[in-house]
Amino acid sequence: MGLFPLLSLLLLLSRLQAGSSAECDTTNYGIKQPDRLSASEGGSVRIRFSFYHDWQLAPDPRVSVALRRTGFHGEVIYNSTQPSIHKDYKKRISLELSLGQKSGSLQISNLQEKDGNLYFCRIQVETLRCGKRSWQALAGTELTITPALKMTTTAPTTTGLSVLEGNRSSASSPRSVEPVVIVTVANTVLKTAILGLILYLRWKRSKG
Repeated sequence: MGLFPLLSLLLLLSRLQAGSSAECDTTNYGIKQPDRLSASEGGSVRIRFSFYHDWQLAPDPRVSVALRRTGFHGEVIYNSTQPSIHKDYKKRISLELSLGQKSGSLQISNLQEKDGNLYFCRIQVETLRCGKRSWQALAGTELTITPALKMTTTAPTTTGLSVLEGNRSSASSPRSVEPVVIVTVANTVLKTAILGLILYLRWKRSKG
């Protein structure tokens, strides 16, 4: 091979490498997730996310989603490609991915007060020419846990019963008065009759 063809081949290879490097080092990628979320203790919350990039994905992109807490370099509490989940979140984290695998949500259920924290979504994909690429949200989502509303129950009072009983007693009092009135009238009539009889006898004696 002559010198000129060799130089042309080297130049072509360098251009291809430069193009490949430029494609792999693209800065057009990112993750969107809410800045803040609030949920009540004992409930559940969904940290929704979507991501974008310019890489050409492999036929099997193997999209992996992870979740960090506390800070950008904080501990990983969930990773969809690993069976282990942080002990604080056992059986409480689940992942949902859209059909196109460009968005989804991480749900945390049975929320506890200590779940109030910063959460950062992290994405990893398999590209066609650039191997595995991973990136993470910069700001994260601040999750606030509010106290659960406690349903207070009060013991039944006897007020209604007392009033009812009072009403009953007051309603029944006229009935109890009736016999007393009858007895009083009878006594009066009897006394009047006796007094009248005495006066009659006295009058008759005075005549005799």
